[in-house]
Amino acid sequence: MILVLGGAGYIGSHMLKVLREVGEPHLAFDNLERGHLAALGESPFLAGDLRQPNDLTRLFAEHRIDTVMHFAAYIEVGESVKKPAEFYWNNVYGVLVLLEQMRLAGVSQIVFSSTAAVYGEPDYVPLDEAHPTRPGNPYGETKLAVERMLAAFGDAYGLRSVCLRYFNAAGADPAGVLGEDHDPETHLIPLVIQAALGRRPSIKIFGDDYPTPDGTGVRDYVHVLDLAKAHLLAVNHLRRGGASATYNLGTGHGHSVKEVISAVERVSGRPVPVEIAPRRAGDTAQLVAASDAIQRDWGWRPQFGQLDQIVEHAFRWFEAHPEGYRTPL
Repeated sequence: MILVLGGAGYIGSHMLKVLREVGEPHLAFDNLERGHLAALGESPFLAGDLRQPNDLTRLFAEHRIDTVMHFAAYIEVGESVKKPAEFYWNNVYGVLVLLEQMRLAGVSQIVFSSTAAVYGEPDYVPLDEAHPTRPGNPYGETKLAVERMLAAFGDAYGLRSVCLRYFNAAGADPAGVLGEDHDPETHLIPLVIQAALGRRPSIKIFGDDYPTPDGTGVRDYVHVLDLAKAHLLAVNHLRRGGASATYNLGTGHGHSVKEVISAVERVSGRPVPVEIAPRRAGDTAQLVAASDAIQRDWGWRPQFGQLDQIVEHAFRWFEAHPEGYRTPL
């Protein structure tokens, strides 16, 4: 059975949907601090907190878990700068508790949601897995700390892990049942969609003087269901006895802020009010993934690789759920 930590969150809930579709036995675990009960669907659920060892002791005693998926991190970069203690407490200490409980229970396989933030300011693009890791914020530091912890537990205790370094997770369940619901929302595509729907006055472009074709920052947007399917490949790899591995997850194609705004306008048929603002500290001109390794080794390919497709699925969610998961059925 697969244990999905953070199953009530954005990516975790889409992972649950994929597991239900393929008939894979699983259990969702979440403290619902930032997740949504309604996002769990029909997946079995256990409430608890990674930072409480007794919650995990009970879980592993009562359920036959063979592989863990971790989606339970705090993720907002700006918040990590303001509240580093909370990020280290949840993102690092919580995983240390988890790994020790896994070791005691004899569970030796984990798929970890990492991030492109471990790379920091890029020396070159697209970034491959050999790029130096030098995070520029506490969020990236916590993710890199866990990657190193997993390697140490592997050397000492035989833990096998797959770390998947996401670029920009985006999109939603095409059926419009699942989607993003963060408070506050900080991701670009949801913010632009909310501006198109009149739920915020405008979208701010932070810097239009970058050395990019249109002057705005370029990012690699990868569909949330494509991320989920990569996790399933990772589980299969570990169950076959595969060695620990680290892979980038992205499409290999970057899109600028202005291109995202244009895509939302095409999909929605509505204009998006725009404001130009100064650059934000720490933002880079381009972050684009080289995902050749996972494509070569496991045959992973983004099914929803087109920007308009990603935006269309996200727009469908936001149009149908103006208050997110709090929207009445």
